[in-house]
Amino acid sequence: MKSLKVVFFGTPEFAKTSLQAIHESLHNVVGVVTVADKASGRGQKVNQSPVKIYAAENNLTVFQPEKLRNPEFLEEIKNLKADVFVVVAFRMMPKILFEMPKMGTFNLHASLLPDYRGAAPINFAVINGEKKTGATTFFINEKIDEGNILLQEEIEILPDENAGHLHDRLMEMGAELVVKTLDGLSENSITEKPQPEVAEPKNAFKIFKEDTKIDWQKSGKAVHQFILGMSPYPAAFTVLKIGEDEKTLKIFNGKFEESSHQKTLGSLEISKNGFKIFTKDGFYSPTELQLEGKKRMNIKDFLNGFRNFDEIKMA
Repeated sequence: MKSLKVVFFGTPEFAKTSLQAIHESLHNVVGVVTVADKASGRGQKVNQSPVKIYAAENNLTVFQPEKLRNPEFLEEIKNLKADVFVVVAFRMMPKILFEMPKMGTFNLHASLLPDYRGAAPINFAVINGEKKTGATTFFINEKIDEGNILLQEEIEILPDENAGHLHDRLMEMGAELVVKTLDGLSENSITEKPQPEVAEPKNAFKIFKEDTKIDWQKSGKAVHQFILGMSPYPAAFTVLKIGEDEKTLKIFNGKFEESSHQKTLGSLEISKNGFKIFTKDGFYSPTELQLEGKKRMNIKDFLNGFRNFDEIKMA
C-alpha cells in the first residue's frame, strides 16, 4: 500500500482524534489547517484548538488562515503537493481549495448520509430517538454534505445515551473510518457512489440558544430525548421563578414516568423528596441540573440548597 500525503483540516476534539489516527498510520500528514487562535475570558487568555495543540506537540506544520481564499495560503498549500485533503469538523471550503489535490478532498460526517446533513447530526439523532446512526466519509463538492459516499459504518444508539457519550463513540469510530478511507484510496479499492435520493431527508441544522429551550407541551418521551440530545452541550434549559427572580435551569438528565393527571402542562411540583415537571402524559424528574450562577449538581444536592420550596415556580 502506498503512503498518501495528506493535508488535514479540522478544529475540535472530534477532529483531533482523526488527525492522531492518520498520523499514527502509514500515511504522511504534510500539513494541518485549523482555526486561528482566539483570546477569550476575563484575562483574554489565548486558546488554541485541540487540532493545533496536537499538531504542535507532534511537530506537524500548522496553517491558521483567517480566510481560506488568501492567495498566499493557497500557494503554500499547493506547494505541499498533497495526494488528498481530509476534512473533519471544519468550516466550508471554497472550490479552489477542495479541488486542489489530485485524489480530491473527503470529509468525515457523523451520520449515515443523506440523513442528518448539517452542523449537529449527533444531537438530532438522539433528539429524534433514533436507534442507530453512524459515520460517513464522502467527497466534498459545492453542496453541503451532498458529495459522493466513500465509506459508511453504522453504530447502535444505546438506551438513554446522551449526545456527549455518543459523540465520543463516533469520534473513535470515525477516526478509524478516516484511515480505512485513506487505505482504500491508496489501494484504489473504494468505489464512490452518489448519495441516495431522499424525498424528506432528516436535517441537523445548527443549534442556537433559542433552540435549546424545553417545550413542556410535548410528550414526556420527546422531552426526555430532547434533554439527552442537548446533553452535556449546549444543554437544554427551562426557566424557574425563585421569589421575584427568574433564573435559567439547565437539565442534563432525568427520568420520565407515564401517568394520568390534571396538572397544568409544564407546571412544577417540588419537595425535599423530588422534583416533578408535568407533561401531557406524565411527569419528568430531573436528576442532573444546573441553576444559573451555580455549578452542575445532582437533584439531592440541588434540593438541599433550598429551604422554602413554595417560592419556586416555573416561569
